[in-house]
Amino acid sequence: MAAKPHAHSSLPLPLLLLFLLLNLTPPSHQQQNQKISTVDLHALTAIKNSLTDVPFRGATAFFSTWDFAAPDPCSTFSGVTCTSGRVTTLTLGAGLSDSPGLAGSLPPSLADLTELTQLILFPGIVTGPIPFQLGQLANLRVISLTNNRLTGPIPQTLSLLSNLHTLDLSYNRLTGSIPSGLTRLPALKVLILASNSLSGELPHNVSSQLLHLDLKRNKLTGPLPPSLPTTLRYLSFSENEMSGPIGSLFDSLADVVHLDLGMNRLSGPLPQTLFRTTLQSLLLQRNNLSGWVPPVESQPPSYGEGSIVDLSHNSITGELSPILAGVESLFLNNNRLIGNVPREYVKSVYVGTTRTLYLQHNYISGFHVEPGSMLPDTVSLCLSYNCMVPQVGMEACPASAGTELSRPASQCSVFTYG
Repeated sequence: MAAKPHAHSSLPLPLLLLFLLLNLTPPSHQQQNQKISTVDLHALTAIKNSLTDVPFRGATAFFSTWDFAAPDPCSTFSGVTCTSGRVTTLTLGAGLSDSPGLAGSLPPSLADLTELTQLILFPGIVTGPIPFQLGQLANLRVISLTNNRLTGPIPQTLSLLSNLHTLDLSYNRLTGSIPSGLTRLPALKVLILASNSLSGELPHNVSSQLLHLDLKRNKLTGPLPPSLPTTLRYLSFSENEMSGPIGSLFDSLADVVHLDLGMNRLSGPLPQTLFRTTLQSLLLQRNNLSGWVPPVESQPPSYGEGSIVDLSHNSITGELSPILAGVESLFLNNNRLIGNVPREYVKSVYVGTTRTLYLQHNYISGFHVEPGSMLPDTVSLCLSYNCMVPQVGMEACPASAGTELSRPASQCSVFTYG
């Protein structure tokens, strides 16, 4: 049985980080063999005194190359890149899969590296607050402090960084609200604050021309923002406590590919504009959404390999339209769908285009299979607990579907479809 894909699956952040490094790091010929600035050397000393390698058998300590008696730290210090004797890139930690990273805290003296354009802290167990003094580093384009144990609020001063392109503070223990100025930064393209304990409402003004906005797994409340940048391609607000309707918010987001609003308290009808060809991931599961899956108006959308739509655990009603046929992983279980499953879905399952189709716990009355048809071994199909006795689609059901084949007849006869 194919396992249900995680709704929080996202674009690979290590690849995103690598892309940014390749595009934002100065060329090697700019690495000058000049004496490092005294101010920068003192700042690096403070950083070394504030952070330490986590001991790990067989691993080379990151700070082993930080010998302050060396004549040219710009050439010998791991993670340090200089231009004309000034530190422009600082990468703290080895970043290897078997490395436990660094411990300690981030010192305010980071702000003395006034030519810094990139500050990257690889995963570890660094604790304490993010220094508010980072807001003084006007040249910063990348801040990535992900997968540590940083606490406290996001400094308001980061909203002063007009050149900032990427801010990734995900997988820490940050609290408080999202500074409203962050979403107005003119150069910001990537904002990742996922898996913290941020609270309050989203900033109402999201005017940055963002490509990637990830705020999942926090404690955010209130409605969706009134508008979002039309440049967005990746958006996740999942696993928060947001409420209210989706409305027409996404009508103008023609380029969005991944949309995840799952596991909130959103209500109201499904907007028909969500069902379009550019979306390869549409995740709306475990909300209070109602209405119906819209009909196909002309040519049905063409979903690609790896596409996923999860509308499970809502209150979606009516007969299922063919608009989602061809989605590779389709979860429509635990709704109020009625009638026969359109033949387009049956065909898509039996030719192996749709690899996962979950329709359990609805009020469906038919899934018509041509005699002699064989379900591919690669397909997970679940049809249990509907208003029919399924001839197929039981072996691959998850444990949460239960063991009953069909709904009691009394439920099917009194169920109202309005």
